[in-house]
Amino acid sequence: MDDARLAPVLDRIDADLPEALDRLMTLLRIPSISTDPAHAADCAAAAEWLAADLASLGLDAASRPTPGHPMVVGHTGAESGPHILFYGHYDVQPVDPLDQWKTAPFEPEIQETEHGKVIRGRGASDDKGQLMTFVEACRAWKAVHGTLPARISFFFEGEEESGSPSLIPFMRENAEELTADLAVICDTSMVSPGVPSIASQLRGMLKDEFTVTGPRIDLHSGHYGGPGLNPLREIARIVASFHDADGRVAVEGFYEGVHEVPDEIKRQWNNSGFDEKTYLESVGYTRPHGETGYSTLEQQWARPTLEVNGLWGGYMGPGTKTVIPSQAHCKITCRLVGDMDPDRLRDKIRAHVEARLSPDATVTWDGNLDGAPAAVMNTDRPEFDAARGALTDEWEREAVLVGMGGSIPIAGFFKDILGMDAMLIGFANDDDAIHSPNEKYDVKSFHKGIRSWARVLAALSR
Repeated sequence: MDDARLAPVLDRIDADLPEALDRLMTLLRIPSISTDPAHAADCAAAAEWLAADLASLGLDAASRPTPGHPMVVGHTGAESGPHILFYGHYDVQPVDPLDQWKTAPFEPEIQETEHGKVIRGRGASDDKGQLMTFVEACRAWKAVHGTLPARISFFFEGEEESGSPSLIPFMRENAEELTADLAVICDTSMVSPGVPSIASQLRGMLKDEFTVTGPRIDLHSGHYGGPGLNPLREIARIVASFHDADGRVAVEGFYEGVHEVPDEIKRQWNNSGFDEKTYLESVGYTRPHGETGYSTLEQQWARPTLEVNGLWGGYMGPGTKTVIPSQAHCKITCRLVGDMDPDRLRDKIRAHVEARLSPDATVTWDGNLDGAPAAVMNTDRPEFDAARGALTDEWEREAVLVGMGGSIPIAGFFKDILGMDAMLIGFANDDDAIHSPNEKYDVKSFHKGIRSWARVLAALSR
């Protein structure tokens, strides 16, 4: 597909930006909070709105029921070119604490800031604004040429912010319909403002929780202080053994399946404009505290972690209570990379803890916590180079393959359930305050996001 066919699409996007913003504002006004049963009707309304909007583009689209909130599925006709499945989610996080919002969360506004115009409102960045960048790119292609440059299916979820309980069953039941040549996802951010980014690896997650028990009841610290085993001291000693002095996890076999970052990827990360000083100082740090010998970005994106998320026991009320507690408790999570196996890793961590128990101490584990491996994208596919080139052209800045410290399970589900690779491209910024009061999405991100997808679709069609 030559540039002559793309140019009028980009012109149409520029001319129609006010109407595109109006459509986004309409969607943002729907309080589709998936975790709150009181908003079930709002989630259904958002799904119906999206299905109708896709139908207005000539797609076969519908809001499809699930045991939870609806899925929206839409398909183009017999367009030529590769088959692309686009995923996004229309549900949003709760707005609490409401008193910290400077504007009503579901009365979106376009505001002027010192850095440019922003769209302010819940869901502006996560994920309604991002989702609509792709829809608007398709709208412009249809308006100019009457067709899309590829065969495209749309898959919008309404439970992403509440654990996606209906997602896997729906994908399995509709696997043939949803399977495409490639999945694309717009639910990520740029590594630095103005630096287009494609997520090439997402860390996985392992959760666990354990309780150390000593005496069968809380004990008087005068009667048993000294000879009595104190579970708080016991658990503190065990937690301290998780890491060595260099910040490396000291659990035997913890690093099985971890790979070093290739030099070309390191080059892109070093050229990404990431500001380590600002990143650290924004939360009160003066230096990174992870593994010695790895950069901040490597620690965040490409190295596994074992974090203590909660540690408690004994008396926690006002004043003092002189007891040796019967129990102490610990919550941990691990971020996984590469080929780390969460089930095998859980066994290793539990063995580490149990081997260090003192006589008269016992440990019990919460057996209901899940885990998911890391998602590593197949960047050898030519679509990744095509998309990088398209993004570089739009932003006039080298697009980079980045990692992500967090987890987006849908990317792994596409691979495991549908046998399909995924490519994650997003235009959010780190200061968008997703999940927090005063969420925003830069108008520049929305506008250039639409233009970017138009370019990416043209590149993928080739």
